[in-house]
This record gives sequence, structure tokens and C-alpha cells, in this order.
Amino acid sequence: MTTPRLSIVLPSYNEAGNIPLIFARFRDVLAGRDDVEVIIVDNGSTDDTAAVLSAELSRPEHAFARGVTVEVNRGYGFGIMSGVRAAAGECIAWTHADMQTDPKDVLDGFERLAKESDPMRVILKGRRENRALLDEFFTWGMAVISSMALGTRLEDINAQPKMFHRSFLEHLETPPDDFALDLFLLFQAQRKGFRILEQPVIFSDRMHGEAKGGGTMKGKIKLMRRTWGYIMQLRRKIRSGVR
Repeated sequence: MTTPRLSIVLPSYNEAGNIPLIFARFRDVLAGRDDVEVIIVDNGSTDDTAAVLSAELSRPEHAFARGVTVEVNRGYGFGIMSGVRAAAGECIAWTHADMQTDPKDVLDGFERLAKESDPMRVILKGRRENRALLDEFFTWGMAVISSMALGTRLEDINAQPKMFHRSFLEHLETPPDDFALDLFLLFQAQRKGFRILEQPVIFSDRMHGEAKGGGTMKGKIKLMRRTWGYIMQLRRKIRSGVR
């Protein structure tokens, strides 16, 4: 493969059941293309993810993909950034490896981003549609709280994919290791005057494994508390003039 136009990073923590499915789907949507690389991060998994990933990567038809290993899980954000730092693409995206988001959404988003007059100044993000009412309410509440606390407009913060030109990496020098990474990226984009382009996506049911973030009510509450703590850190940086 020549230098890819797009690198897609997928953090994978205990996703052994979904990895063959995600490879099969990427095999379909990338048919005939050689300008996209897929980086799957084994984010300190404790199940059979490492063995399943190794087997899938060894197949010649999966030459579009490569793996990155994080020995001990340090969080969602750490896993993503481990893959991002290994990415070679002109543009970089991340999404889930749990089959709740369709890899085709990333390719569709990339085509939209490429049509922008100045794609280097645009951040593309997903906007989830047809979700359960409780999930919609939780997402709306988190967006309102985050926007009011940080003084900038933030919507559907954790929707995937996220995509940007690799030059944006200079604004991601001190990313959080946990689920606040998506908030951090959007916050930095807003502060630096980037335009946010939304890509409508359908968020499907998980086929294997358990949700790692806000999939359950307990998880939602835990995510909300962690996010609020990180928002307070960002507020302190704003007030101290840290850029």
C-alpha cells in the first residue's frame, strides 16, 4: 500500500466475538480500494481478542489492516491515541469495533470531508439517529451540561466516527485516557475555530460482548461523573489561560 489517504482506528477491548465480523464488513466496504488502512488496537483485552485479531490479520485478504497492542488497559482514550500515533494516513478517523457502528459510515464521511473547500479546517463527527428515548435524553443532557460549562456548543459528543486531517494532531497533545477523549477533541476543535461537520449514522445493537461505556444505567451514571470531572479540569485551564 502507498501512503494511505485515510487511517481508521478501532479500539478493541474484549471484542473477540466481534472482530471477525468487523473484518468481514471492512473487507466488503474496502473492496477495490488501496487508499485506506485499518488499525485495530487490542486495548489490553483479557479475553481471546489477541488470538482472534492475530488470526484475522494473518489472512492475505486482510492486508488493509494492521494491529497495535496495548499491554495493560489504561482506558478508551489511551487505546485510541495509541492507534492514532501509529496511523500513516493524511486523514485519521476513529470508530467502534463492536459492530454498533457501520464501517461504511466512515467511508461515507471521508467522501464528504474530501469535498469540503478546506478539509484541513473541518472535523467530521457522527450524529446518531433512531435511538431509544432514554439514550437520546442522556445524550442531550450531557451535551447541554458540557456546552454550558465550557461556553461552547457541543452535540452528541460520543457519536462515532470522528475524523480530521492529521495536522489537527497538534491540538491533541494532552488527550485524556478515558471516554472524555471525544469531548476533548470537539472542545479543542471549537476553541481553534474548526467547523464541525455532522454525518448521520444508525447506532445498532451490540451483537457480542458488553458495552464498555454508557450502555447500562450504571454505566451512564459512571460516564457522567467522569465526564463532569474532566469538564471541571477544562474549565480550570480556560480560566488560567492555558491553550
